Amino acid sequence: QVQLVESGGGLVQPGGSLRLSCAASGFTLGNYVMYWYRQPPGKEREFVANILGDARSSKIADSVKGRFTGSRDNAKNVVFLQMNSLKPEDTAVYYCTVYINNTNWWGQGTQVTVSS
Repeated sequence: QVQLVESGGGLVQPGGSLRLSCAASGFTLGNYVMYWYRQPPGKEREFVANILGDARSSKIADSVKGRFTGSRDNAKNVVFLQMNSLKPEDTAVYYCTVYINNTNWWGQGTQVTVSS
């Protein structure tokens, strides 16, 4: 059974940093592209980043480019999202997800609140 468990969210002041983690189980992490999405309050879920299986490249949404970095440790079955220079508009529930066998698997999400 595929399982994704996000952690690392919390309350942070503008300009601060957080590192989100997504612990994966039930599949071989290195074989799949992993994604981070977020859902701001009252808005649609939106793409944040993807991290390819070999971890040598990734794509970042324009809204977070230069501030957020996706990475992964396939040996430890963990995916990360390093978030720097956080802004109030980054406030959202952050999810990791993977597409396996025609199914999108999602974690439960972790809340990130950026506020002074």
